[in-house]
Formats: sequence, C-alpha cells, structure tokens
Amino acid sequence: MSKLTSSKSVVLLSGGMDSSTVLAIAQADGQSCYALSFDYGQRHSAELNAARDIAAAAGVTEHRVINIDIGQLGGSALTDESIDVPDAGSAGIPVTYVPARNTVFLSYALAWAEVLDADRIYTGVNAVDYSGYPDCRPEYVAAFQAMANLATKRGTEGDPIRILSPLIELSKSDIVKLGAGLGVDYSMTVSCYSADASGAACGHCDACDLRRKGFDEAGLSDPTRYA
Repeated sequence: MSKLTSSKSVVLLSGGMDSSTVLAIAQADGQSCYALSFDYGQRHSAELNAARDIAAAAGVTEHRVINIDIGQLGGSALTDESIDVPDAGSAGIPVTYVPARNTVFLSYALAWAEVLDADRIYTGVNAVDYSGYPDCRPEYVAAFQAMANLATKRGTEGDPIRILSPLIELSKSDIVKLGAGLGVDYSMTVSCYSADASGAACGHCDACDLRRKGFDEAGLSDPTRYA
C-alpha cells in the first residue's frame, strides 16, 4: 500500500451524482482535490457544464477539462447519434456503454497524478447499480491498479498512486444517503443520457431510472429536473 506523502488527489468528475459524491468523499478525507473532466464527444454538454459548476462550488484546487474525441470512433449511444438511447431495462451490456472510456479517463488521471505527485485517484465507478458496464467492476479497478503500479515511475519506485473507488460496492440509495450526509447538492448534478441543453432529464432512460430508484429507496426527495 502506498505511503501517503501529500494530500493531493485527482478526482474524476463527470458532473453526475456518483462522481460528485466521490469529490465530497475526497474532500472529507482531507484531500486537496484536482478535478478532471472530459469533453469526449458525448451527445450533450449538460453533464460537463454541471461538472464545471460543481467543481467551482466545491472550491477544488484546480479543474481541468480535457478534449479527447473518442466519440468519433462511434460504437455507443452516448456518442453516436445514429444509435438511439434505449429506455431503462435493457438486458446485457447496453448500447450506452462507451468502449474503453474508463480506461482512457483513468489513464489521463494517472498521468496528471504523476505530474502533481498526487497519492490518490478517486473514481465513482459502481458495481451494484452500474447498468452492466464491464469497466465498473472491482476486477477492472484491481487490474488497472496493477497496470498503474507497473507503468509509472512512482510504481516502480515502490510508492504507487492508489486508485480509490469508494462507491464500488454501494447501491444507488446508499450513495444518495452518503452524499446527502456530506452535503452534496444533487440538484446540481446531471445523470440523464438524453438531458436537454438546460440539464433537464428525460425521465425514462436507464440512468434516470437508477437515479430515481436511488432517491426513492433512500427515502429522500428527488431534486432532479425533468423535461
């Protein structure tokens, strides 16, 4: 396990409820947070705009938005407008899965963490209510950690950067309750796959279904704005 030599952490911040909760966790852990978001060719910019607002409201040390148009490769309903965003309840790995997205994001986070000499990377991946994405499982995070230990200067010197996924085994309702306890303003977050320009949610995609279920099961009012 890495010996913590600083309080710097890179936090992957999408603008959704999970990543916003993780940012609050990192700050509660006493970390100086460097938020990292991506303009990757997604269908709408509402979630990215939310990330900017959330980072500003949280007072992060720095927030960077990286432009990497993996969307030009297609293959996902979130990046290819020729593929319809499905309603909730589809079986198997859904068409909203973006090939290699988390691997690309974590690789950039790892690079920035090395530059900053940060000890931790926080990611909001979740294996319970995760829509079936293969890159949201504990096995994936463990595999990326092993790769990071081999592929970085710090890793080879015996002081690896830790990949933390504090939500990995939590249900969506658990996440809502945890975030509420940390003061997360979920009205600022956007989760919908088909949000409009103002960030209002469609109310019927898989992301909307999981989010609404989370608030219902947590017994808390859902602050989501629906179109």
